[in-house]
Amino acid sequence: MARLGRPDMTLVQLRYFVAAATRRSMTEASLDLHVAQSAVSTAIAQLERSLGVQLFVRQRSKGLALTDAGEQLLRDTQSLLAQVDEMTDAVRGQHHDVRGTLRLACFTTIAPFVLPRLIQRVEQEHPDLRVEIIEADIDGTVELLLNGSVEGAIAYDFGRVHDLAFEPLYAAPPHVILAAGHPLARRKRLRLAELAGQDLVLLDLPHSRDYFLGMLRDAGVDPQIRYSSRSYETVRSLVAHGHGYSVLNHIPQSPRTYDGGELRAIAIHDDVPPLDVCFVRVKDVRPTARARVIATLARELFGTPTAP
Repeated sequence: MARLGRPDMTLVQLRYFVAAATRRSMTEASLDLHVAQSAVSTAIAQLERSLGVQLFVRQRSKGLALTDAGEQLLRDTQSLLAQVDEMTDAVRGQHHDVRGTLRLACFTTIAPFVLPRLIQRVEQEHPDLRVEIIEADIDGTVELLLNGSVEGAIAYDFGRVHDLAFEPLYAAPPHVILAAGHPLARRKRLRLAELAGQDLVLLDLPHSRDYFLGMLRDAGVDPQIRYSSRSYETVRSLVAHGHGYSVLNHIPQSPRTYDGGELRAIAIHDDVPPLDVCFVRVKDVRPTARARVIATLARELFGTPTAP
């Protein structure tokens, strides 16, 4: 039976709880924390007894699942620990000396364009800060953020997620991708209507699919999907070999594909919306010093300068 009055909790118990909640595993949490699994289990059991609630449902095949009380405690605890970290930094006077591990999600097609430079800057300016990357599509990124598995993400702003805050970094306009030998490949700009009747190679990811197909239909083009793939590079290779055109937002520096094919990226003359690449976090969770560092570096590297 829970004791009356305020429950006794320690920061250690709360940190162990957050580790287990984000990893969905006592074993994984113990590895992250460099402690015995029994220490994590004992701390969480004491926390549950102190609060008088069950925080996890233990599922043999799926690991740990948070209860409603556990989900609420996770969000509140993440905010509390962020404030503790901030207070500690202020007392030490070491705002620049950020250490530990930050888990960052990144939309899979954006990752090659932003992560290498971002990680390099982190290593240069914060050598004691380790960034652990999880690549995912939009739905996976949202889930990772809302369940507390990551502290932030770099992703497109597809909207309609009320619990998340999107801070724009830069706009990624769409381009038509054609094989180098395509009759339209030498054009500097073209209208989407000029692609009517031609085969489409579709980047088939959640939300991306609707974005590309909606763009074409708005321009009066009935998309004729010949091939579709969840792989950015597979789409590029298929186009390079003449299997159709595609529309993509990020264009590599090299026009070559993995197998030596050659592409052309053509600007779109139509008034089509770009996609905003953003740093994303949960609105009602106070960011940790680690998350603030990553957001700041992302703004410095990729953010669009604002007028004075």
